[in-house]
This record gives sequence, structure tokens and C-alpha cells, in this order.
Amino acid sequence: MKIGFLFNHDQVHQVAHALPTALAMVEGYPDAEVVVVTTNARLTDEVRRLCARLGVTVPLVELGLRRASTRALSSALEWALPVTKIGIYRDNLDFFRSLDALVVAEKTSLLLKTRYGLDDLKIIHTRHGAGDRAIGFNKHSATFDHVLVSGSKIRQRLHREAGVPFNRMSLIGYPKFDLMPEPAPRLPFQANGKATVLYNPHPSPHLSSWYAQGRAVLEHFLHDDRYNLIFAPHVMLFHRKFVLTIDKFRIDRAGVIEQRFLDAPNIHVDLGSAASTDMTYTAAADIYLGDVSSQVYEFLHTPRPCLFLDAHATPWDGDANYAHWQAGEVVTGTADLGAALDRAVAQHDRYRPVQRALFQRSFELTAERSAVRAARAVMSVLGDTVPAVLPERELETVTGLQSGLQGLRVA
Repeated sequence: MKIGFLFNHDQVHQVAHALPTALAMVEGYPDAEVVVVTTNARLTDEVRRLCARLGVTVPLVELGLRRASTRALSSALEWALPVTKIGIYRDNLDFFRSLDALVVAEKTSLLLKTRYGLDDLKIIHTRHGAGDRAIGFNKHSATFDHVLVSGSKIRQRLHREAGVPFNRMSLIGYPKFDLMPEPAPRLPFQANGKATVLYNPHPSPHLSSWYAQGRAVLEHFLHDDRYNLIFAPHVMLFHRKFVLTIDKFRIDRAGVIEQRFLDAPNIHVDLGSAASTDMTYTAAADIYLGDVSSQVYEFLHTPRPCLFLDAHATPWDGDANYAHWQAGEVVTGTADLGAALDRAVAQHDRYRPVQRALFQRSFELTAERSAVRAARAVMSVLGDTVPAVLPERELETVTGLQSGLQGLRVA
């Protein structure tokens, strides 16, 4: 049984969502042939970095464009369109035919079924993030053979809005949390003792606060240094010269960050390093400032003050696509940003129980590592009912749970 874990993107933000599951399969199911597949050097390096961090190795294959016509299209259009991401499938069909299953964090891989006829290949979707955006629950989700979901919120919306049958979904928690940095990191500039705000705008022009308000946010922290600022937008915001979205066709330009912001002692700018995707900043910050990024749910792993920027006059109340805006105040401008941040801190007790409820609906975590639960779900989809060979750290967890249950029975 050969199972591929595919990472096919321009940036590395999807790797942490699925790689822990691949490594849990290597540890727990030694008879399965697991291979991690990347499509550029950036992804390959990130896989190797996380494997080294977790102390587990896995066979790794890097695919590229093999046809001259695809390479020519990529050279001409990659500045605006993901030609390589789409062309990888057609150019490597023989490889994908060699697999029994493909585990992916995105949806373009469905081309293998819808365009290239690989109907016997089971494609399992891990998703990436536990956010509320409608695009995460569109009809394409029902095309996967199975979907791994983090919590009841995701499960219910996929069934209701995308038509995914309950028996084609497995609740597995959130494997990315297996990588949660402990203790929470502190950046060098945080040594000044000031509370730190994470500003994390989304790239989509029709949803993001960046294009209309982002530079005003940076200006605020430049002139009011009562708070530190980590400016770590979604890694795709500055990846290309233009940002193009297809769920609602929009195109815009993120621009450049002026040197005066880069030089400010209370501002840390990161437009796309691994720290932007591995929860370094969501763990390090004290206050979250954003719009629609799913990273707010990772921030809520530890409830803390949140503030949201609505740059589009959104009628969001009661809209499931903006459920996370219940976690803090929503403001429509930056003129009184300092006062709004102060209120976010002062009124956090009001939002703390709401944040906990939102988190629990988004992530159904147990004492067992989420990646181990996900690996078991993948093997079940493939018809394997043999129990996993648990690594020592998992055996200790299970033994502890059994002892606790026995104690409860005795009591």
C-alpha cells in the first residue's frame, strides 16, 4: 500500500497541517509505504526542517514540470497565475498512478480525478486551518474520498453546505498543534516588556484589511510605541506582484513595506518565513489584530485579547463565515486604533468564554496526538484494521489514560 502526502504550493503554510500525519504513519504503520511529495525546493526544505525537529525521517520526492510546453507557460505567466501548481499533475501522471492514496491539504489535486481520470486513486483531504471562510466549505469538498476534520464546526458545515456525507469524514483534532512551540517563544524585541500585537491580514482583496487600512496600522505603531507589533500577514499576500482571487474575482497589489517601518524598534516584519506558518507568532503575541485569517483560531489555543478590522462594511452578525469575529470587538477604521487595543485588553474577560467555545467547536482535541488519530483514519479509509504500532510517547499517554479511568471506576 503506497500513500503519498503531497505539498504542492508556492509557499510552505500547508506543510505543518499534514506532515505530522505522514510522520505518525511512518512510526505507527511500518508496513505502509509512505512518501512525502513536494514540488519546489522551498517546500522540500520545510519538510526537512520539521522532520529534523520531530526526529522522524520519511522518503521524500520532489516533482517538477517535465513538459517543455508547461515550463514555457510557467515562465510567461507564473508572476500572476499558479501555472506550476496546476501543471504538476499533468506532467507527473505516472507517479500519481503509482499511488493507492494521496493525502493533500488543498483542492487542486482533485484535477487528478476530474480531468485526468484517476478514479482508483483515493484522495484524502486534510484541509489547512479551521477557519470560517465560505470557500472552505464549497462543493469541491464532496469530491474527496474522505475528509479529515478538526472539530464539529467543520464537520457540520461540510455536511450542510458541501454535501459531504458524515461517513466520509473523520474527526481527528488538529495535527498542526502537535508542533505547538512550548514554552511560547519570545522575540528579541519583546525584551522591552511591552505587550505585543500580531497583525495578520488575509491576502484576498475582497476580504482583507490590508489594501485599505494596512499601512495606517503600521503608521499607528510607528508613532505610538506603547505596544510592539509583529506584522506577519498571510504568506501569500506579498508572494506575487498582484494578488488574484477566484472565489470572488478580484485583483489588487500589496505593494512594498517602506524602510521606516522595517527600522522601527517596536515593529517586527515577516512577509513569509517559516515562523509565519509554524505558530511562532500566534504563540508569542499577546493581542491578535486581523480580519478573516484562520490563524486567529490557532491564536485562541490560549485565549487572549482579539480585535478585528472590517474594511468592507460587512453585515457579519449571524454570518457563519465571520463566526470568529465574536472573539473580540470589530472596528471599521484605524483612527482610534490605540483606544480599541486598550479596550481589547480591558474587556477580555467578556470575550474569554466566547473564545473558549469557538475554539472547542473548531478543535476536538484529546490526550492522544492529533496526528496519530489522523494516521489511523487514513488507514481505515484504505481498509486497514490493524492497530498501529504506537511509539513510546503514545504508549505512555494511553497507559496514563487507562490508569485514570481505572481510578475513576474504583472511586
